[in-house]
Amino acid sequence: MVDLLVIGGLGVDVRVRVPALPLPDADSHTVEPIELRIGNTGAGVALAGRALGLRVRVVDTLGADPAGDLVRAALTRAGVPAVLAEDRAGTRRSVNLVDPGGRRTSLYDPRPWQGHDPPFPPTELAALVRDARHVHLSIMDWTVPLLPAVRAALPAGVALSTDLHDWDGANPYHRPFAEVADLVLVSGVRLAHQAAPLAGALAPRTVVVTRGAEGAALYPGDGTAVPVPPATPPGPVVDSNGAGDAFAAGLIAGRLRGRPLAESARYAARVAAAACTHDGMEYPPGLLPTE
Repeated sequence: MVDLLVIGGLGVDVRVRVPALPLPDADSHTVEPIELRIGNTGAGVALAGRALGLRVRVVDTLGADPAGDLVRAALTRAGVPAVLAEDRAGTRRSVNLVDPGGRRTSLYDPRPWQGHDPPFPPTELAALVRDARHVHLSIMDWTVPLLPAVRAALPAGVALSTDLHDWDGANPYHRPFAEVADLVLVSGVRLAHQAAPLAGALAPRTVVVTRGAEGAALYPGDGTAVPVPPATPPGPVVDSNGAGDAFAAGLIAGRLRGRPLAESARYAARVAAAACTHDGMEYPPGLLPTE
């Protein structure tokens, strides 16, 4: 049995430190050494969850390429077992532009699944779901036909979460993930004043709208809204990439340890703030608050 099963979302990040965002007009910029490392949302949740002391397993596709080898090695270092299928399209990757204040813009290459059938039979994925205390679902294309099997396999008392990232509330791609989950995380970047109506439409699901350094808003599904204040980072902010994934891991860890929802969200804000003080998602021991 594992505490957290992360479905999908492995890849690599190419981190580029830039002088400013948006980039100043120029034909070229001299930058610090460009780093290639494990990244993408599923990796962020899995590695943060492991750093918080959870037993974590991931299931996803990776290419038989150097990027995939990098991901496999990082998961091994972190002690995160993985159930993997080979993807002919190669390993997903992102280019993250990070400014001196740690703010980032991500350019995402999703490498859509090219097989005619899903990479895992429904029975195999269901068995993995039944062996977890919490399931977190990344919005990968290959998972869509398997969503009914994932939902049906959830044991009583086991919650399913998903992160819809910068969903605008209208894009139909995100809707099946929102409807299958118990806990929905979504960035407030594109929602403007539509956060509360969206949360109301998704009730009785719990919805958390994250707003970076401005904190978050928690909608428990009962028509109320609970503000989640931002936490003060324990050091200089160097990289905000992965902060939302660390928030999700902190929220999941808090709930698995029996904390009330609002308390878990405040704890998650502390985890996300600490994650911003580290360059990358392979967190050193003691960086993320476990208490």
